[in-house]
Amino acid sequence: MTVVPPLTRAPDHPPAHSGTRPRTRSLGRPLLLTGGVRAAARRAPDKVALRQGRRRRTYGDLIAAMDRVAAYGLSLGLQNGDHAALIAPNCLEYMEIVGGLSDIGVAVATPSYRLTASELTAILLDCGAKLVIIDAATRDRVDLLSGLPGHVTVATVADVADFAGPVGLVDGPVDEGQAFAIPYTSGTTGAPKGVMISHRARVMTFYGMAAEYGCFGPDCHFLAIAPLCHGAGFAFGFAPLFFGGTVEVMEKFDAETVLARLHEGGFDGVFMVPTHFRAIFDLDADVLARYHGHDLSAIISNAAPLPQTMKEKIVAYFGQGLLHETYGSTEAGIVTNLRPVDQLRKTACVGLPFPATEVRLLDDAGQPVPAGEPGELFARGPSLFNGYWQRPDADAETIVDGWVTVGDIAVADDEGYIHIIDRKKDMILSGGLNIYPKEVETVINRLPGVAESAVIGVPDDHWGEAVRACVVLAPVNAGDARDARDAGDAVTADTVIAACREALAGFKVPRSVVFLDALPRNAGGKILRRALRDAG
Repeated sequence: MTVVPPLTRAPDHPPAHSGTRPRTRSLGRPLLLTGGVRAAARRAPDKVALRQGRRRRTYGDLIAAMDRVAAYGLSLGLQNGDHAALIAPNCLEYMEIVGGLSDIGVAVATPSYRLTASELTAILLDCGAKLVIIDAATRDRVDLLSGLPGHVTVATVADVADFAGPVGLVDGPVDEGQAFAIPYTSGTTGAPKGVMISHRARVMTFYGMAAEYGCFGPDCHFLAIAPLCHGAGFAFGFAPLFFGGTVEVMEKFDAETVLARLHEGGFDGVFMVPTHFRAIFDLDADVLARYHGHDLSAIISNAAPLPQTMKEKIVAYFGQGLLHETYGSTEAGIVTNLRPVDQLRKTACVGLPFPATEVRLLDDAGQPVPAGEPGELFARGPSLFNGYWQRPDADAETIVDGWVTVGDIAVADDEGYIHIIDRKKDMILSGGLNIYPKEVETVINRLPGVAESAVIGVPDDHWGEAVRACVVLAPVNAGDARDARDAGDAVTADTVIAACREALAGFKVPRSVVFLDALPRNAGGKILRRALRDAG
């Protein structure tokens, strides 16, 4: 019998490439984000790379735009290893800016443009961005970013795209192991954490996607509708460019428009989250019938589990042999994929390990669990992140002997297929977006008259999960009875929602509020969120 050494949660040394710039370099030609794009431009400079509405970019245009972005960054004094931030909705320039800055070794933080000014400022201060690029959609919040240091340059997308200075300056070689992007995610503490994604990790993800999905190649067309500010949205939006294909970028999702574009034909692949599918199947039957038919070879779903009834609708409408359900995380990349042949055969399942990825399910002692027994899911492969930006404490929780976990509990069946059964961490997935209870609870607990709160996700037909706040009011004590009573009387569902709406992005605001006498707790005092969810 082979004894597997247990994983230890406290590594004696930081993970490899824990900084933005690693200490070592790989032999051979580096795997860089724009390497495939530049190769495609050399092969076919006049081929259309990007579309958005009536706008077009050939591969020659795209490389020229990336070079202008790089030159703009260098003109500001940005150096290899610096950080920038891009706050914008989906647009052609998104690819150009991230690609161009990555070419000079600048890692780009990509917070959602839907965040409030205070949320954005916290992320910008954390990542140390020396350049902040905004779109017209966020222009009205520029003046609110007053907490940024004076040396930070704030520019618009147009400023960068229209740069007319000298092009062709180089700041030195870029290492494939250094970060090109820093998407932000949160943990159970609610504090945003920068996830450092290296050039190599993302390129290896691209190669795995090409092998697994069959819709990425020089002759393929892809419809990019997911937000590019999210890790998966950017990966699926940029991968076609790496292989010389064509991407159509949609600024915002509209269910009927998506169906109409797919019906017009010419698309090989599309990436959507469950909320997109729900919106599509909420359309009137005559609309669905009008746009029935497509040329797709792959439909990829991610970000939240697809209910089996939704899978059946997708297969019935779009056809068999198309749907992939992918599981992963910003930190680990794509971990597993449930292929089309298994969609109706395997229920509540996320499939088998992704190409070149290993999966382990371990008990609390770090030992593998047998088939059918739950264990914490750990992944290892070429697409893992470098670590969190300046968060060694979070690294120690997530990176264990070269394996990465995000705290999900899973079971492997007799065929080796993975089934996610619980989230060890209490993150809420609503509309494909991550919401972290502690962040919302902090806002609620600041309200006078609130003793404590717990935020949970409850099932929702449209969003997958909806945010619910469970609130306990402060007791009325003899010494401060009037103040406590007045404050408690002032706390209503409307005031809770209003406070959250003022402090948080709209998708984080509770959709329902319930008032309880006390929150359920175990013997150790930990809030039993599952009991709150089970109570409805």
